[in-house]
Amino acid sequence: MAVTNNSAACAPAQANNLAHKHILETSNGLAVPMSKLPVVSIDLFRSTVLAACKSGARLTSLLSLPAESVQCHGETLLAVLADDKGGTLGLIGGELPASREYQSLTQEYTAAQAFERELYELHGIVPLDHPWCKPLRRHSDLERTSNSRDGRAAPEHPFYRIEGDGIHEVAVGPVHAGVIEPGHFRFQCFGETVLSLEIQLGYQHRGAEALLLSSTPARRLVVAETIAGETAIGHGLAHCIALEGLGGAEPSLYAETLRGVALGLERCANHIGDLGALCNDVGFLPGGSWFGRLRGEYLNLSLDLCGNRFGHGFLKVGGIRFGLSAAQRKDFLVRLAKAAKDVKSIAELTFDTPSIGARFERTGIVSRELAEELGLVGPAARASGCDRDVRRDHPCGLYRFAHIPVATIESGDVMARALVRWLETERSSRFMCEQIEQLQEDKLAVEVPSPRPSHLVVSLVEAWRGEVVHVAATDATGKLAVYKVTDPSLHNWFGLAMSLRGNQISDFPLCNKSFNLSYAGHDL
Repeated sequence: MAVTNNSAACAPAQANNLAHKHILETSNGLAVPMSKLPVVSIDLFRSTVLAACKSGARLTSLLSLPAESVQCHGETLLAVLADDKGGTLGLIGGELPASREYQSLTQEYTAAQAFERELYELHGIVPLDHPWCKPLRRHSDLERTSNSRDGRAAPEHPFYRIEGDGIHEVAVGPVHAGVIEPGHFRFQCFGETVLSLEIQLGYQHRGAEALLLSSTPARRLVVAETIAGETAIGHGLAHCIALEGLGGAEPSLYAETLRGVALGLERCANHIGDLGALCNDVGFLPGGSWFGRLRGEYLNLSLDLCGNRFGHGFLKVGGIRFGLSAAQRKDFLVRLAKAAKDVKSIAELTFDTPSIGARFERTGIVSRELAEELGLVGPAARASGCDRDVRRDHPCGLYRFAHIPVATIESGDVMARALVRWLETERSSRFMCEQIEQLQEDKLAVEVPSPRPSHLVVSLVEAWRGEVVHVAATDATGKLAVYKVTDPSLHNWFGLAMSLRGNQISDFPLCNKSFNLSYAGHDL
């Protein structure tokens, strides 16, 4: 099993995959005038996006821009492309025809499948010849019709079925025995072997994106922090970066540093919690108990920094609400070092245990080729050998000046996803200690002007599950007119489904925990 340290942040930028006259280049957190957005015919839009993706770019967001809100030529599709090697983002608009139909991207670029299903479900925009344009979140005709701009109902949910002698179906959820969020898992099995798993979500509909548009500025950040409960810093930071970009403000390095520390604490707490949950799933109680306790160490540090164990209320647009005194910094360094030492000790015990290797290795494999095709992000992608991390590839804030080595593992199994979590915890703990040691006091926050009229911004944050994307645009008065959120779970749920193929159905809890995806982050 190969573990790679990737320190390419200081390497020269490689070939630009977004160098195209119809693509507007920008960067993470940099707002651009809507008047500069290239809007082309839908056919040219499709061919340009596909060409960029085939040359190495990724589709990170695909959304609808209503003409009346952002003063485009007509209703427009907006594609946000990421060139990870070149460190740039690309924007291109495609003007929809009167029929509101276009040839699906998914036919040639699988990672677009969820975006296109969402467009059809919410707006009635039809991706022609999409291989499986079934509902993404809305289950009933009434729901889907009421949420479509033209009243067009999306099709009924056609569950995938395999027919044949000895094949049976197992349906789990959406109500579960444990205290977890609702989700439906439908297995097609031959004996104990899973031939196919289909995951149906969409039981919550909290309306987070609509609330971000309709709420007061003060309340918006509260909404952003609760998009996915254990990713309060990740989503809250993406929201702050977006609003700071629209207003043209930049927080102090002191604030950016402590934002990075808070993000690191969130990462460590969740990774360690996942390792404990994986241990419990295979009956390794020492790991389950110790990792559970150590998760509390990082949550308690978050409480001391943020005033809340899960980071709520720490961030503000323009900076942060609380700093660290000299005494607190000294205390933090001692506690971080002790926690990291204990994590290392129990991790070595866990991964050296033969029964852990027997259950984790070769279970739930997602190959690098499949991970790339599906567009996986975060630890799930890096565990399959995909070398991508927003902190290095699209640095913003603190990460423009400091770097955490990216760890990738090639095997793509449960063991790889667990090891990536351990490695990221170790490196994040070391990174936080370095940043606290060098911390120079400055302003907690700066004033952020009102958002500039008719501007568009894309903010990316490498949260603990992976890439969080917020896209925001203002109308001619400076009011937020578009707000689109992509949680990493949107990309990775399909990866979980594919990881079960050929495994025993009893491996499902283990594979599920190794991804640990968000129902709430998917069901915006």
